[in-house]
Amino acid sequence: MQKYRLTLLVLLLLSLNLLLTGCAEEAQTMQSAIEIPEDEVDPKVWGQKFPNHYDSYLKNSERTKRYSKYRSDGEDRLSPWPFQFILANGWGMGVEYNEPNGHTDMLKDQLKVDAKRKSSGGVCLTCKTPYAPKLKEELGEDYFKKPYKEVHAKIPKKHQELGLTCIDCHDPKTMDLRISRWTLKEGLKAIGKDPEKLTRQEMRTLVCAQCHVTYSIVKNKEGKSVGVKFPWANGKWGNISIEGIVKQIQDENLREWKHKITGQKLGHVRHPEFELFTAPGSVHWAANVACADCHMPYERVGSQKISSHRWESPFKKKMKPCMQCHNQTEDWLKTQVTNIQDRTNHNFTKAGYAVAEAALTIEAALKTPGIDMDLIKKAQRTYEQAYLRVTFIGAENSMGFHNPPEAMRILTDALAQGKEVTQMARDAIYKAGGTPPDFDPDKIDRIVRERFTTKDGKTGFRPDAPRKAATLD
Repeated sequence: MQKYRLTLLVLLLLSLNLLLTGCAEEAQTMQSAIEIPEDEVDPKVWGQKFPNHYDSYLKNSERTKRYSKYRSDGEDRLSPWPFQFILANGWGMGVEYNEPNGHTDMLKDQLKVDAKRKSSGGVCLTCKTPYAPKLKEELGEDYFKKPYKEVHAKIPKKHQELGLTCIDCHDPKTMDLRISRWTLKEGLKAIGKDPEKLTRQEMRTLVCAQCHVTYSIVKNKEGKSVGVKFPWANGKWGNISIEGIVKQIQDENLREWKHKITGQKLGHVRHPEFELFTAPGSVHWAANVACADCHMPYERVGSQKISSHRWESPFKKKMKPCMQCHNQTEDWLKTQVTNIQDRTNHNFTKAGYAVAEAALTIEAALKTPGIDMDLIKKAQRTYEQAYLRVTFIGAENSMGFHNPPEAMRILTDALAQGKEVTQMARDAIYKAGGTPPDFDPDKIDRIVRERFTTKDGKTGFRPDAPRKAATLD
């Protein structure tokens, strides 16, 4: 009797397993039968075939306030470091610059910002909409130079707020990672890397590098945008240095705006995560770690293991991505990251105020009668070097963590160059018979409050913003 009951139990368990397996196989077969059209932009359609990935993707619209000491979704990124208003006076980024609200909302974020931020035209859509490659192909040069609103209006109405989607990174037939942006393909060729011969691990970084890079907007003689390029011509795979970027900006005159304080035209550096992460000194890059390893860690959904499609900082995931390789606790890991960021912020603060002092001293020199303009032009050339270095670290989204030694090197040079410019401008004022003004961080903060305090509560300096500019005691 006991043997009979045992046999019956085994048969029941086998039947249940077959039933469940059959259901799973049937569901899998149904999903496998779904075909995604080659040009399908709508992530909902992709979600029918990959529902767990789609659920993960939708979480990108959730907000996380103050998830780390230096970052908070949607928060003002200028006012916490007041010197930035001096550095960016005359530039759209100096009008309004906020922390993004997740990749899926990046076009919504762009539509909300002040119109001065979008004065470069349709080129501003290059990383913000999955329709960018198609628009560029259809419109040619007009894609870059036409007004932003005019180009944006050519996006199908139902997708005019649609941010990053599956088609930006995946081939709909094979689901293989792919590069959809012409800018990255051109950038890779410039550093001697064949975009058609990339390993899967390289692709797990490069799909992010389609947008998490610095870029320059090419202008014609009338100041209209006619192209966009990654300033990598002087770099190589694993070493796209700030020196090479600055040299290309200067050699090709990739200067996009006029600084109201120093009176000179300048280039700009935007979110150079790929450049900093892959530069010499990066421990994780040297260990063959990809962006996806830390920002898209594997997670289990029921019986399925998927790569997280909520692209975010490990701080938002309780440091679990770090624990794939490191066996320390969450608190220990957070402390190590914050220590690095605090020290980067220390140098960013010192360098930022030094370069702001340099700008204000040049401004004073330009107002001095009889000033030697040859000396001022020399100071302006060095100022450009310092400005681009400070901006490189200020715009990069890890507060130095992606490559601490390189971040410190860049900021050390910026600090020295800022002080050199200040001395040159002071010497020019003395030579003209004037008395140069003295500046310190407190005085610079007062100048920022006087000149840039917000009038609409949205743009300009916000005195109530939490201050993050700080040096270590």
